[in-house]
Amino acid sequence: MAALAATGLAEIVAVAEPDDNGAAEALALAPGAKRVDGLDALLREDIDAVVIATPSAAHAEQSIAALDAGKAVFCQKPLGRTEPEVAEVVEAARRADRLLGVDLSYRQTAAMGVIRPLLDAGDLGHVFGVDVTFHNAWGPDKPWFYDPKLSGGGCVVDLGVHLIDLALWSLGWPEVHGVESRLYAKGAPLADPSAQVEDYAVATLDLAGGTVVRLACSWGLQAGREAVIAAEFFGTEGGASLRNVNGSFYDLRAERHHHIRAESLAEPPDEWGGRAAVDWLTRLSQGARFDDEARHLVTVARVIDRIYGR
Repeated sequence: MAALAATGLAEIVAVAEPDDNGAAEALALAPGAKRVDGLDALLREDIDAVVIATPSAAHAEQSIAALDAGKAVFCQKPLGRTEPEVAEVVEAARRADRLLGVDLSYRQTAAMGVIRPLLDAGDLGHVFGVDVTFHNAWGPDKPWFYDPKLSGGGCVVDLGVHLIDLALWSLGWPEVHGVESRLYAKGAPLADPSAQVEDYAVATLDLAGGTVVRLACSWGLQAGREAVIAAEFFGTEGGASLRNVNGSFYDLRAERHHHIRAESLAEPPDEWGGRAAVDWLTRLSQGARFDDEARHLVTVARVIDRIYGR
């Protein structure tokens, strides 16, 4: 919200926040806004767009309600708990011809800003392997994350959504031919996904063109640091990597690899946290309406469903 307010591209009119402390913090960032009671009251305001940052179970329903009311939407990830939920939201955006954005924020980092052009230009040759990793050694602090009915799953739908999106987006959205996965909860194979969520997952994605993506993500892992975050690209003519620095959730370094030599491409600090929302707002202020690239939100959700075997 601070990032959106700082752009000067929009007036923040109203805030729907049930927590008093959260509402006070929001209104401090937007002193001209008023507090309203829930999404329905928000949609009755004379507004152009809505930012949705609620628990995952509400994302699809609330996004569709806002889109059906003619509002553009920026939603926290995941956009839905399953592929059908995500597909319904994308179709609602298409039907309403309104801009839909999702906070898949790692695309907007300075690190990926220098790696993606290398991939686009073919500077790494044929990229045959991609390793993507996100271990959150703390895990979520809100109970709903651990309820599969509310969350749609565990670390895969929470963290893996970033990794899948980043890998496929970076490679230009190749078709996913095969998915294999192993899911664990408290150190044992996940027995009943309807009653428990996974806190450790590994998956392999076989892509068109022969590229393989290896994914690993977790909550509460004995990682020796707060977080392990990486996207590593291995090509026939070189490699490149995004990696977090000293266990940070926010400090990311990009390197280009020449066999055993590493060349620095981007270093922290980099204030990237609000850039996905700002990009959406910038396009909205320029008159952007439905963007067909939103169909790839369904692609990512489909892969997540395949990892879960559903």
